[in-house]
Amino acid sequence: MTISEENYLKVIYHLSNLSPKGVNTNAIAGMLDTKASSVTDMLKKLSDKELVDYQKYQGVFLTEKGKLHAKMIVRNHRLWEVFLVEKLGFAWDEVHEVAEELEHVRSEKLINQLDKFLNFPSFDPHGDPIPNAKGEIPTIAKQLLSEIEAGESITCVGVKDTSVDFLKYLNKQQISLGTKIKILEKESFDGTIKIEINSNVIVISDKIANNLYVK
Repeated sequence: MTISEENYLKVIYHLSNLSPKGVNTNAIAGMLDTKASSVTDMLKKLSDKELVDYQKYQGVFLTEKGKLHAKMIVRNHRLWEVFLVEKLGFAWDEVHEVAEELEHVRSEKLINQLDKFLNFPSFDPHGDPIPNAKGEIPTIAKQLLSEIEAGESITCVGVKDTSVDFLKYLNKQQISLGTKIKILEKESFDGTIKIEINSNVIVISDKIANNLYVK
């Protein structure tokens, strides 16, 4: 498979989690910043390889074969992110682009040895689950911070938005995976929330609260 084909599979996989009834070709084009006609050409190639189920004007679905391929690409990406953070000292807002390159390494033995070297992590530095070698994905009970009531104490376990700007914002607020958070007040008017972290009180917006996973 080409790198381009792998990128398409990964994007379709992520979009299918949001749209289980089929992925729209325009959504794929938007994610990959390309033309809809280019997406159509690639989907025909992937369909010929029995990696997607594609019919014109209908949603795109990954076949079981395509879904497993996509999971292995995601597995590679997230294992490399763990390695970069835990072993090379990268910050969680620095690893995505590097992992985008490393995820296309073709050696199954290397990835399995990397997994073993890292002691078989279940989640990446952003709290996203890492598929194992069989494509099985761990689950964790979690909610968005915006869904938690005032007075509750919770722990940050992931981020919905993995953009560099958002992660840098969280760094400034000293929020990372494992951070203990107490909700002091919730404003019904605009959704802002007053929280306490390490004895420091800050106010976060509804947008921030809707991109933080906690348990």
